[in-house]
Formats: sequence, structure tokens, C-alpha cells
Amino acid sequence: MTVIAVAGGNGKLGLAVVEALVATGEHQVIILTRDASNMESKAGVQLIAVNYDNVRELTSVLEVNGIETVICTINPISSFEPELNLIQAAERSSCTKRFIPSAWGNKLTNEACSYFYLAPGKLSVLTALDATSLEWTAVHTGVFMDHWLMPKIKSYMPPMTFAIDIPHRAAAIPGSGNVPVVFTYTFDIARYVARLVGLPQWDRDSFVVGDKVTWNEFLGFAEEATGAKFTVVFDSMEKLKYGRVSELPGHKEMMHGSPLEDKLHVAWSGAGRLCEDGGFDFEASPLLHESFLETKPRKVRESLLEAWRY
Repeated sequence: MTVIAVAGGNGKLGLAVVEALVATGEHQVIILTRDASNMESKAGVQLIAVNYDNVRELTSVLEVNGIETVICTINPISSFEPELNLIQAAERSSCTKRFIPSAWGNKLTNEACSYFYLAPGKLSVLTALDATSLEWTAVHTGVFMDHWLMPKIKSYMPPMTFAIDIPHRAAAIPGSGNVPVVFTYTFDIARYVARLVGLPQWDRDSFVVGDKVTWNEFLGFAEEATGAKFTVVFDSMEKLKYGRVSELPGHKEMMHGSPLEDKLHVAWSGAGRLCEDGGFDFEASPLLHESFLETKPRKVRESLLEAWRY
């Protein structure tokens, strides 16, 4: 039985991954967390508090617990240093052989570093892994579909109003809205990962695709589900390049008065540019198409109808 550690596995995508791994009955799963104040595992597995600033302690945790595979789902918004330290520890550990980094999203290019705030950090993680003896794969999933499905459909992700604000029947479409974008439900991602860890060999890039639609198609599905016409604006590439997006009602509730308002504009405008540039338009890896799962992944239209049918 393989021992797998999920860093950041007590919430959001990480918790979905933990549940999927446990469901296979094929692995011993351990959650690594920096939050020692809450040592109760939501998934009923062993939870270990770790100090991501101390590589020596991290190495000891990996070795003492016989951890063979590390899956990183740490939120990297504040810093990528915890993940970089975890990679060092995994390389030093005598028993750790495999690593899945927090590359969830899309395959980033050096060009994206100039406008997408997470790109430099994510690429630094992949560079660090490339310098190790670890076997690793970056799992590219597209946009998390969950953000627009709650609360009716189970998710551990927070709701979000990027591009489409369903509660307020409004949209700010990045660019033309005609470029395909991959959307994948986190529990489908988790099921892919639970199968992926059992493969004898990994490619450096693993692409999983739940569904692929344009933002304009997504908007049409949302209008169909709610039975309402949305107020719609299109953010030009010039506006996105300036680091701004049109504020939707949900944005205003979230951002006004927040010290992070400018950072959110930069983050969302960068994501919008990636969408329009085709950064989220890719095909599933040969081994990771729908037949890799026992049941088909969620599709955007059917999920929106289930979540928002009027």
C-alpha cells in the first residue's frame, strides 16, 4: 500500500483529492498542514502539522512516515516558498520518489510571467523539480468549474464571480469570449489524480479535461439555467493588458475597501488574457481522457442546469 501525503489536504482541492485517494482503498493517505490549531482531519485520515520553513523537519516527517508520493495543493498566493522547501525535503528523503506540484490550471509559458501573477512562482516550482531525481508530473486542469456551481453542488472551493456573476445575472467576458476554455470539476480532478498515482510511469505534463466551452457558450448556459438575460460587457484585450476588469456586482461586494482590490484586478485581468490567448485551450493527455474514469466527468451545461435551474 503506497503512502501518499497531500500537502494542504484539509480543504479546497486538497480535501477532494484526499477523499478520492481514500475511496480507492489502495493507499495510506496523510495530510500535511501548517495549521496546528485545528488537528481534526475532515477526511478521517492522519493529519500532521509541519513547519514549511524548516526543510530538515519536513524531510524527517517524510522519512518517519514512509511517504513515497507527495501531492501539493498548498495555496500559493502568498508565497511559493513552502512548496519549494517541500520539494527540497522530498529530494532529501530516502523514501520519497514522486511529486505532483501545485500546477493546477494550465501549462504556463515564460511569456505569461509578464502578466499572470502566479506564472513566475509556478515555473520556479517546475524548475526546482527538474533539478531533482524525483519523478513528477504537472497536472493541468483548466478552470475549476466549481466556482459557479455552489451551493447546490458539493464543493470545497469558494464561490467566485470571475467573468460570469450568476447570482447577479451579470457578465464581464474577457476578450471576444469565443476562445475555448477547459473547465473541470474538482472532484473529477481528484478522481483523475487517484488513478494517476497508480500509473507505473508519468509524463512531465498531465492534461485533464472535464469540458471545453467558450465564455460566450458558458454565458448562454447560465442564462438558460436561470431563465434570465444577463447584463453583459466585454473587456477588451487593451483593458486587460492595462490590468483592469469590469467590476461585476459580486466583485464590488468582495473588493471595495479591500487592500487587495488592485491585486484582484491584476489577477483577474491576467487570467482573462490567458483565456483569450488560448492558454486554457488544450486536449486531454492520451491516458487521461474520459474513459480513464469509471463515470464521465461533469459537463458545464448540465452542471449549470443542475445548480441554477429556475
